[in-house]
Amino acid sequence: MRIEELDKAAEIGAKYQDVGINPTFGAAYFYSRTAGNRLINFAEVIWDRDIDEIIENCRRYGIKDFTISSTFSGLLETIAEFEKRGCRMVRLIEINSNIEDWKAALEGEHKKEVIPALLMRLDRE
Repeated sequence: MRIEELDKAAEIGAKYQDVGINPTFGAAYFYSRTAGNRLINFAEVIWDRDIDEIIENCRRYGIKDFTISSTFSGLLETIAEFEKRGCRMVRLIEINSNIEDWKAALEGEHKKEVIPALLMRLDRE
């Protein structure tokens, strides 16, 4: 998925707040582009204060599904906060990391590591 507004902002060096984007959402978008994933993936800590803005940004760009691959210690509480706001955990899936698979590289193949992630869905407005 591509978000043209974010791509253009990156080209001119605009900050996320200059275009009304939550920084955690922006970082997840570019992580996903680097990794080659179809869905936006949150690989870093998601602070509770960011959840409303993340959901707002998802709605702004028509995003219903996203993944979380972060393994930070407060993840269960964060999932619960997403659920309170109309998101639900669908299932565990595998996605690409944005890091090269070193085992494949030893055999001359270039591909990203595959990692587990939680598939999340935004169900209600």
